[in-house]
Amino acid sequence: MSRLKGDEEDYWHASKCKAFTFEDEDEDGLYQLKESKRAVNSIKAIVEDDDDEEWEKFTWSGEPVGSISWSIRETSSTRGPESRNFAPDKSRPDTSISSYSFPRPASFSSLFRGRSKPDNFQSLSDALLDTNSKYIAPELRKPKSEYQDYSGDWSIEESVRRMQRGKMCSMERFRSLKDKMMLLDEAVRLHDGNVITAVLIFLKKTLRSDILFRELKIRQVALRHFIHFLKETTDQQLLLQLLRFLEWTEELALCKYREHLDIPGADERRDFLKNKCLSLPFSPEDATHVQDHYTLLERQIIIETNDKHLEASGQELFRKHPRKASLLFMPLVTTLFYCCIYHYTEGEGMFSSPTNLRKTFKIPEKLYVLTALAARAKLRSWVDVDALFTTKNWLGYTKKKAPVGFHRVVEILHKNGAPAQILQDYIRLVEDADMRISLATKYKCHDVVIDTYRDLKDRQQLMVYRCKVDRGSPEEEKIDNILSNMQIRWKN
Repeated sequence: MSRLKGDEEDYWHASKCKAFTFEDEDEDGLYQLKESKRAVNSIKAIVEDDDDEEWEKFTWSGEPVGSISWSIRETSSTRGPESRNFAPDKSRPDTSISSYSFPRPASFSSLFRGRSKPDNFQSLSDALLDTNSKYIAPELRKPKSEYQDYSGDWSIEESVRRMQRGKMCSMERFRSLKDKMMLLDEAVRLHDGNVITAVLIFLKKTLRSDILFRELKIRQVALRHFIHFLKETTDQQLLLQLLRFLEWTEELALCKYREHLDIPGADERRDFLKNKCLSLPFSPEDATHVQDHYTLLERQIIIETNDKHLEASGQELFRKHPRKASLLFMPLVTTLFYCCIYHYTEGEGMFSSPTNLRKTFKIPEKLYVLTALAARAKLRSWVDVDALFTTKNWLGYTKKKAPVGFHRVVEILHKNGAPAQILQDYIRLVEDADMRISLATKYKCHDVVIDTYRDLKDRQQLMVYRCKVDRGSPEEEKIDNILSNMQIRWKN
């Protein structure tokens, strides 16, 4: 019996959980009692109302809530993640009744921040799940109405209106063809393009092509939306299938024609236009444009090849005015401008002659004159500019005539740095007197202003303009001579 009693005493003294004693000198047992009471107090502080003043609130580390040390711990808990240590804290007596030590976070707020405290205790969620995974901040709870966005059993009308307001709404539960078409019809009825497009994408994924085409054929608004969507997403294969189903031969030909844009090489693009596009059933107007496109590209290839050799050989014109870009794939007006720069004097029989281009592509006179004027003025070839507007009548008399207003000619000449005398000559050709005076004043052509006021016999305006010219200048002297001329009958 004595041996058994000795073994029993060894068991109690060797265990981490020591027996409770009422002896005063058992300081360790008293300490455990205090720690247990504090743990209970901290738990009651969590689960009970804040208005209960009978309990003094303690943290699980044994410090009163609101104390200075508690505030320091709360502040330090926001400084970023600390290293975690799951080893038991041996600096304090063990108060557990088993080998597992229940976690003691520094404060209640740490349970929601998901961060470990400087005293290396686990959070409550980590202790309960017994995992070593990373801390993850819990997602804030959403209103109950928001959860219905994902699982609500909405009707067709409600679903479309939710999509119109930008809210999430699953269309997968609309399985029958009737429901899907009612969904599309409701979207069209609301005239919301974004919703129509969203429904069409859903139908494209969930219906066979022939069924979708058949239903869209009787819904023209949705059909136009779908065709535009396929063009924007460059779904060329499905678009061609749809156009064949609809028997839209002209639109089908245009879609085939657009494929040339994906061909990088000039020779390959020319061959594609010749072999696969010219024979397509275009409308008469579109057929003419496609033919002109092929002819223009063929001309550009010839001109580009020839000019590369001239540029490499060091021809003077190309040295003075180097080419800034290749001529290939340029529009017709750009090609005409290029030829007016580098091939203006060539005969009509040459492919690069501006006159040849004008006849071949039936360029209007107004467009041709403006393009040639800009090109020759850029080279400061004023003789060519004069020749462009000089015409002869059947009696052999010459006069200047332009298919555009001379005020536009003046603006282009000034933009390209034309001399003052040339500007004066062309400003005089402006028929409207007020516009002529305005341009002459703007570009400081004083003689034109003075002569116009003289022709209008406007003595008052002439005297006003006299104050605007320099003292002692030839313009002032000219105005004085006109004002002193007694033969002019001035307006009252």
